[in-house]
Amino acid sequence: MEDTITSAVASAVDAAVATHRDDRGALLPVLHAIQREIGWLPPEVTGLVAQALNLSRAEVHGVITFYADFRQQPPARRTVRVCGAEACQARGARALLAHAHGRLDAVGASDTALERVLCLGNCALGPAVEVDGVLHGRVDADRFDVLVERGQA
Repeated sequence: MEDTITSAVASAVDAAVATHRDDRGALLPVLHAIQREIGWLPPEVTGLVAQALNLSRAEVHGVITFYADFRQQPPARRTVRVCGAEACQARGARALLAHAHGRLDAVGASDTALERVLCLGNCALGPAVEVDGVLHGRVDADRFDVLVERGQA
């Protein structure tokens, strides 16, 4: 192994491969297990997993970059997800997302990841926002600001 590979990454890869090596289509479960363990998929994971599963680096890299669920950067400390589905758009989600970008920039929330997602499944209470895994409905700009001021965003 290269010097740049940390023991935590190597251990996570080894454990995931040991658990899923004999699974049919082991690549996805292995990558999910590694990400659960260390929070993201550092670049060195590609080569380690490719070698362990007898795949090319290109195959592993292609899967990591194709699926949006795989993070190639360490996750932000906080996450805010704004629903972008039609029901939420009809209730102002686009304007809320623009407001959220401006608000988070204004308060210097560089440790917060802001994402537009396809649907949060809270259509009746749109626009919906998820803050660190907690769903909030009927969020407007003022309510968003309150969530930010409370340290919930």
